[in-house]
Amino acid sequence: MKEIKAVVQPHRLPKIRSALRNIKGFPGMTVSKADGCGHHLSNTHNVREELTDYSPKVRIDLVAPDELVEGILQVLVEVGHTGQHGDGIVWVTPVERMIRLSEKIIVHDC
Repeated sequence: MKEIKAVVQPHRLPKIRSALRNIKGFPGMTVSKADGCGHHLSNTHNVREELTDYSPKVRIDLVAPDELVEGILQVLVEVGHTGQHGDGIVWVTPVERMIRLSEKIIVHDC
């Protein structure tokens, strides 16, 4: 199992959600509002602007079986990409263990 996290532009979320729901076995996701700033250098020399250069983002968190990871990543990258600075970022980390509370099922050896 893998944990996939993405920070994307808010206006891309409806299309991302729709595309992810078309993946057979899609496990669901959690979406949170976030503010972020990129790694690109600002052209401003105004301290006030530098301290408030955050833009609204959406963070997507999900845990998926290994066999779904590539399809989910493909959707996040293709649908989330606009070609503009600040499109976002996606990362994947291994999951040691997962417990689905609604089913009281502990998934070992993820």
